[in-house]
Amino acid sequence: MMPASTDLGIQPEVTGRATLTMASRHGASAIGWSTHEKATRAHRGSVMGPLRELLAIDHRQTLEFFVLRLQDLSEPSVDRQELLYNASLLAHYAQVSTQPDVDVPAPANLSVVFDHFVGGTILLHDRLMMETAGAQCLLLAGFFEDQMRRRHNIRWYAELGASFFTRAARQERSLHKARLLDAIARRFEPWRRRHAQLSRELRDQPYLLTPPTPPTPRRE
Repeated sequence: MMPASTDLGIQPEVTGRATLTMASRHGASAIGWSTHEKATRAHRGSVMGPLRELLAIDHRQTLEFFVLRLQDLSEPSVDRQELLYNASLLAHYAQVSTQPDVDVPAPANLSVVFDHFVGGTILLHDRLMMETAGAQCLLLAGFFEDQMRRRHNIRWYAELGASFFTRAARQERSLHKARLLDAIARRFEPWRRRHAQLSRELRDQPYLLTPPTPPTPRRE
């Protein structure tokens, strides 16, 4: 399923995958730092207390992180629903493995997307699968553009991803959802570029969790 709301071996994609996963963890300190400051004060006697909280990132915190980061990269006139959809997409795949026990796995590369969704015709009439295919193309051709470009034609997969969203929109029963999917299809390329820019910015940032300094013992 896709936004309603990674684990790879040593492969070319691993740098970008780690960036997406680390971004979700870094999001807690970027978005809810005031909460963690309170946690730090409450755990003065335990260095690991706030660190455990920083690493226990939930979907809401991850979603908020990507909403704010995409907002920074978007024009004020950008459609709010489209922005939330894209943030939800990134938040979802930041927390989904390539080999999960449940849910649709995150694709390792664009070849996997092609083999799964283009190789046969049966899935072309499944709206949920078409939406998932479009989302995976957007994720890999966007956020992981630098890694995918070595072996894949990004423009071709961007056009393929847009066509998947178009198919999903035509088959969607909800008028509101159909309009949203159609809008994502029509503006696939601008969103893909924002994903790619966000990925590059995140890779340039250090991800260091600095433990709080223990209080200085009072002198009697």
